[in-house]
Amino acid sequence: MTNALSTLLQKRDWLMADGATGTNLFNMGLMSGDAPELWNIDETAKITALYKGAADAGSDIFLTNSFGANASRLKLHGAERRVIELNKAAAELGRDVADASGRQIVVAGSVGPTGEIMAPMGSLTHEIAVEMFHEQAEGLKAGGADVLWVETISAPEEFAAAAEAFAIAEMPWCGTMSFDTAGRTMMGLTSADMVKKVGKLPDQPLAFGANCGVGASDLLRTVLGFMAAGPDLPVIAKGNAGIPKYHDGHIHYDGTPALMADYAVLARDCGATIIGGCCGTTPDHLRAMREALETRPKGHAPSLEVIAQALGGFSSESDGTDGAGPEASPRRGRRRRS
Repeated sequence: MTNALSTLLQKRDWLMADGATGTNLFNMGLMSGDAPELWNIDETAKITALYKGAADAGSDIFLTNSFGANASRLKLHGAERRVIELNKAAAELGRDVADASGRQIVVAGSVGPTGEIMAPMGSLTHEIAVEMFHEQAEGLKAGGADVLWVETISAPEEFAAAAEAFAIAEMPWCGTMSFDTAGRTMMGLTSADMVKKVGKLPDQPLAFGANCGVGASDLLRTVLGFMAAGPDLPVIAKGNAGIPKYHDGHIHYDGTPALMADYAVLARDCGATIIGGCCGTTPDHLRAMREALETRPKGHAPSLEVIAQALGGFSSESDGTDGAGPEASPRRGRRRRS
């Protein structure tokens, strides 16, 4: 299947994705507890500014403001019947920015977790999850998204449900999981496990990888875990801009643009093809990342010691791929791409 992302992947050794959604929208006045997806209708100028900030900073891919725009999450705001409307608007605004940029930019339709626990531990069945993801996919497709991009997933069952839904919508897709518990997802998956799970999906993504998690160091260790498992697909790295710290009633990330520039180059050296930021990553970070990727030569895969020295230490001694480290408890978070 020929599409905008696969075309770019054939032409380029690396692509830069975007940064945070929540961080940048909070800077524009979004309040804690509000649904940012409603801004796709109510605050279109701010969502356009979000996308344009990534495009102007050099992103080859940016994700739409639709992370929580599934029926389950929108129900918390009384907007569960607006799934198609809000997703279509998110993609339309992105399409306008990409088309006006003067270069090829991929509009990726962001799809976050449902926020529910999959059966048998929870009540969310595979069929209902597929239905919710498919509804969101159709809205993003109608708005002009080039690809769909499921992110911050913890359960492989939910990842598989999204993949099936995207196939029904006949859309190409990418997917990332969040490894934040001793190198594992909240549901206990390691990086090596993910490579195996993705390889068995009947509907393959264009690329897969990791986003969010603990910090940039941990995310790069996960990328090295992917590469050690011998993946057949391009790998995505979207790490947080440092570590979150609570200050003056708000969460701030301590990663500087210089640190994220180092992270971007190390991510490329670790083997990632699509490199972006997650929580805390602003256009200033993205500009530094783009400059570093364009000007610094590619190096050998770094050791864990080199990563820790450049970006800070790891949150756990093991990432689970060596059989060490605790199993994660079966709990699910309700995070977004902050």
